[in-house]
Amino acid sequence: MLNRNERIPERGIPMGFAEMEARARALGLPLHQYMRRASQRALRLTAIINGSYHEPEELAALMSELIGRPVGEGFCLFPPFYTDYGQNIAIGRNVFLNAGCHFQDQGGITIGDGALIGHGVVLATLNHEPDPARRNELRPAPIAIGRDVWIGARAVVTPGVTIGDGAIVAAGAVVTRDVPPRTVVAGVPARPIKTV
Repeated sequence: MLNRNERIPERGIPMGFAEMEARARALGLPLHQYMRRASQRALRLTAIINGSYHEPEELAALMSELIGRPVGEGFCLFPPFYTDYGQNIAIGRNVFLNAGCHFQDQGGITIGDGALIGHGVVLATLNHEPDPARRNELRPAPIAIGRDVWIGARAVVTPGVTIGDGAIVAAGAVVTRDVPPRTVVAGVPARPIKTV
């Protein structure tokens, strides 16, 4: 099973939230201003990805530029693709991202070899503080997706979730807890329904 701190071989791991805070301090910016500035880069690159047809090799190169590291060999993307940061994503080999995926990656997203991500999947790594007086404070937590995972269309994976190798997330599921390897989860919130 892919552990949140495990490296995808030859792909690196996403930058941690503390590193984002350090970059913001180095630039003399509050974190939210740094994140908004960095988001402009992601918006520019996703507009290029989504704006016209690109050959598969071009898409892999654009995605590598967006995430700041090479995508794995055999990477396939069907645009459109959306992210609000982009630089905290690591993608293994033979990963397929179907159309309309939304990755909120400030907390870090790691995708293992052979993963299949369905239409309109949302991977969200940020929460806000529940106290209204502090609601603008962010609570990041990484998402780790293991090898050979299949995430069905319109599923949502919430901050801090690890999905084990070979697991399946049913279409429309909302995953709020870790998924053991080779387990099928479904529903809102997602619950185990069988093993593979």
